Amino acid sequence: MINDKSNEFIRRILNFPAIRPSETICFSSLVTSLIQLGQKICEYKSRTFFTNKKNCRNSIRLIEDILIVVKEIPNGVSRFANSSILSSLSEIHFIFQKYQFLLEDCSREDARIWMLAKSEDVSCQIQMLARAVAVALDVLPLEEMDVSVEVKEVVEFVRNQAVKLKFEVEMDDRRVQMNVLKILDQLEDGIIPESSDLKRVLDYLGIKCWSACNKEVKFLDNEIFSEGNTDMGLLSSLMGFMIYCRGTLFEVLDNVASTRINGGSSNADQVIRFLNLDDFRCPITLEIMSDPVTIASGHTYDRSSILKWFRSGNPTCPKTGERLTSIDMVPNLALKFLIKQYCYVNGIPFVETGRRNRDTVKSVATGSVANEQAMKLLASFLVGRLVAGTMEQQNNAAFEIHLLTKTSIFNRSCLVEAGAISPLLNLVTSRDSSCQENAMATLLNLSKNSNSKSIIVGNGGLFVILDVLKGGLKMEARQHAAGTLFYLTSVEEYRKMIGENPEIIPSLLELLRNGTDGGKKNALVTIFGLLRRHENHWRVIAAGIVLLVVNLLKSFKREDLITDSLAVLSTLSERLDGAMAVLYAGALPIIVNVLSSCNSRAAKEYCVSLLLALCINGGADAVPVLVKNSSLMGPLYSLLAEGNSKASKKASTLIRILHEYNEKTYSGLVSPVFIEDQFINVW
Repeated sequence: MINDKSNEFIRRILNFPAIRPSETICFSSLVTSLIQLGQKICEYKSRTFFTNKKNCRNSIRLIEDILIVVKEIPNGVSRFANSSILSSLSEIHFIFQKYQFLLEDCSREDARIWMLAKSEDVSCQIQMLARAVAVALDVLPLEEMDVSVEVKEVVEFVRNQAVKLKFEVEMDDRRVQMNVLKILDQLEDGIIPESSDLKRVLDYLGIKCWSACNKEVKFLDNEIFSEGNTDMGLLSSLMGFMIYCRGTLFEVLDNVASTRINGGSSNADQVIRFLNLDDFRCPITLEIMSDPVTIASGHTYDRSSILKWFRSGNPTCPKTGERLTSIDMVPNLALKFLIKQYCYVNGIPFVETGRRNRDTVKSVATGSVANEQAMKLLASFLVGRLVAGTMEQQNNAAFEIHLLTKTSIFNRSCLVEAGAISPLLNLVTSRDSSCQENAMATLLNLSKNSNSKSIIVGNGGLFVILDVLKGGLKMEARQHAAGTLFYLTSVEEYRKMIGENPEIIPSLLELLRNGTDGGKKNALVTIFGLLRRHENHWRVIAAGIVLLVVNLLKSFKREDLITDSLAVLSTLSERLDGAMAVLYAGALPIIVNVLSSCNSRAAKEYCVSLLLALCINGGADAVPVLVKNSSLMGPLYSLLAEGNSKASKKASTLIRILHEYNEKTYSGLVSPVFIEDQFINVW
């Protein structure tokens, strides 16, 4: 049988990766597959086509007529099967596949505005497929096929129809296209479009609620940042159009949007949570893959790792040792999709490769003047809602700003310039938990903007954020408050202010103790940021962080939390008081266990840095214990060979210290003075 299935999330829209049936395919299998494929296409009659309606319906009718012919073939024709019949039917199968892809695109619920904009291309594609059908039927050897006169007449009718039908852009589509272009021109000139004009376009496309509009935005965003995109300007302009509509036309955020606001998760998210993280690791580096590719042996590796393997002169599969006939790599987009979803659901950073980084692309501009001006107009509108709207309008505006500022530096800049921070700080004090969470999450995004930090602090934001950190109505709001403090710690002056506030560090430790995983991560990275100021070290230690983090290390399952915990302990151990606190907390065996069992290279490198710092600042208490641990040397030598130059150097230094201590032990020359001298030399 021929596999008709396609993975929609890995196929670019308006791309038709049809596959010709094998030349050796069994005749009956080809006919059966052709019938099944045709029936699937006919099922599209029940779909809603928002654009190209007439063209799509006519295409389906053509397929229905062809099916009449194909269904007659199994009734005794297989004995007449020859290469010309097989060739004609194979060509029809190939055309049917393209029809299915095209009809799927035309009926997609998240790409309506894009299919409207590409109506010219769609009609041309349908016209070409109809001509291809006519050619395939023209060369079909009917005289060699034992079919009735009626069937031959149907073939002649369909062939004539395929030639005569004109598949052009429909008048209604053209009219709405022109309306969209008119609105885009207004946006480019900084003119606020009439709401009635916007609604007419959305009504034509059947976009009647916030969530439907949001689907369009998400689709356009993904297309903009897809590889091989050649329509950046048009996509960006349409993106600005749809974002402006989403933010200004809908007073009610329907159920799907509300679920997201309130922190709910979809069924897919729940399934993703239970996937095994080990399945997402590269067999070479044991790190989570960011760009998985499959090689000729059928095994999947991270692109950078397998490329390094091949360039080292190894034409084999690292996992099986099999010699490869080709070193070609095929992107495993299905796996990449799952990895991204898993990382998103579990709060794990995912570094994009092979795609343009959103922040980089949007740092200066948005890809089109229309998008840029739409964002500025929308920013002004939303800030007006924050200042003078009802509580529901303020909440919706905060949520909309939160979406806009998640990835775009340009959007953050527009909203900061429009004056969003002051009303958001006021909204954070709301006793409505949803309003507080949305406002705090939005401030977290805006705090990434270089100009926003002084505005937040200048408007008394530090005290507002502290109140949320201590007693936010929802744990998520406290998590966002800690994250906002992290970005404020990037400024030395604010590191000093935050560290000197007697309530902030204890509140961060409370979040670290009882918060969600996301809250714990934000607390850890904020504390790490505070430690960049040496005067904050003793404050953090005095608050009791060392024992807390050491105990949490035993229970953490997420590698990013383990890595962040080790980073904090490593930084503290660079000073004598921090090192002694870590040692007295009984951290040594836990650190060695993490080094031996953790797959994260970053975590291992922090382990080595931490162990070396403990040896330097607390040698008499650390070295004798480490020397006796038989499981330590293996990971150290492995890191020595595989780590970066800094990590390798530290691993080498630590190995030397332990070896020299061993040698002196056997010679009877060990003394506290010796240990102290060794560490002074290392330091």
